[in-house]
Amino acid sequence: MKQNKYDDPEFFASYSQMPRSVRGLEAASEWPVLRALLPDLRHKRLLDLGCGFGWHCRYAREGQARRVVGVDLSENMLARAADMTADPAIEYRRSAIEDIEFLPGEFDVAFSSLALHYVERFDAVCRKIHEFLTPGGAFVFSVEHPIFTALAAQQWHFGPNGERLHWPVDDYHTEGPRHTHWLADDVVKYHRTVATYVNTLIDSGFRISKLLEPEPSPELLAEHPELIDERRRPIFLLIAADRE
Repeated sequence: MKQNKYDDPEFFASYSQMPRSVRGLEAASEWPVLRALLPDLRHKRLLDLGCGFGWHCRYAREGQARRVVGVDLSENMLARAADMTADPAIEYRRSAIEDIEFLPGEFDVAFSSLALHYVERFDAVCRKIHEFLTPGGAFVFSVEHPIFTALAAQQWHFGPNGERLHWPVDDYHTEGPRHTHWLADDVVKYHRTVATYVNTLIDSGFRISKLLEPEPSPELLAEHPELIDERRRPIFLLIAADRE
């Protein structure tokens, strides 16, 4: 299933008002940790899967990447990315992540931010990325944490006075689609366990160099104390791997 909610006008309008959409990387709480996982991008060729508005593509060029290709299924996303980009070394292509086709060894770095949990066949994507990367190339990505995706509700369990009692986890080992509500009804995400993420990478020929479950930094909590509950369970899973 290749769902494209972002080309729905109402959904896209709501997404465009999110802090990440307006302020870019500085509004992404996990970005400092994810950025630290990236290799030196100077003179590298980078593939961004699920590039959205192109924030990470432009960041890569600021880091002197030689060539950047951003892939997204949404025409709305790519149109906004093109409007925000004036750089001939950045190319945007419309494609589902599962359908990407490039030459063997065409890239030095593959990157994806919060997109791969929308992909049904993570194993097939990993095999493609392994093929498209040069030997020793890096694959760095973030997804919603499996503790976050296990239940479709993706919501706290509340007490009688609206207090957040705990984050429920159930059906963790039952992998597959979850029909969630995120800006709209029936947004399909694919739940898989941490073990599946890790072992799929290994089975595809990658060596994992780092796995992180970041929490809000003290600096972020000082600025936004309302985020304190985000320390009670992980939202994001970040993985850096190298092509062997």
